[in-house]
Amino acid sequence: MSDGLDEKISRYGERLYGLCVRLCGGKYDADDLYQETWLRVCGKLDRYDASQPFEPWLTAVCVNAYRDTLRRNRFERLIAAFDDDDARDSAVNSVASEDDAQENAELWEAVRRLPEKYRTVIILHYFRGYDVKELSFILKIPQGTVKYRLHRARELLKGELSP
Repeated sequence: MSDGLDEKISRYGERLYGLCVRLCGGKYDADDLYQETWLRVCGKLDRYDASQPFEPWLTAVCVNAYRDTLRRNRFERLIAAFDDDDARDSAVNSVASEDDAQENAELWEAVRRLPEKYRTVIILHYFRGYDVKELSFILKIPQGTVKYRLHRARELLKGELSP
């Protein structure tokens, strides 16, 4: 099992860490979420259905770990951990090129301010490439709810980014 896990960490680790940074908004919280996700994977690997793609299952484990963390820290949302713009920019730069981060800083700030349920679907859909069916599986919600959340998140972002 260790060999298979090592292979999965090598194959999916970088993308998983990028997702953790995007969800958490900061390196330290992302490090914790990344480790927690792999710990959970170790404990649940025997329940993984090998006939299904691994990455959506891994993403679901990560999102659930993130949600559990938010529930435990109800009054201190992880995504609001930025003390200033420099801290936010540092988090964005850790997963994007410098030019990309500067071009998208306003967008990321708007995404960061979204309520968690909208922020999560936006990140997973637009920045991770999951379709509605995959998001339904990952988030354990109906496809119609995924579509609604994507629509509502786009409306909120449009309102935030309009001059």
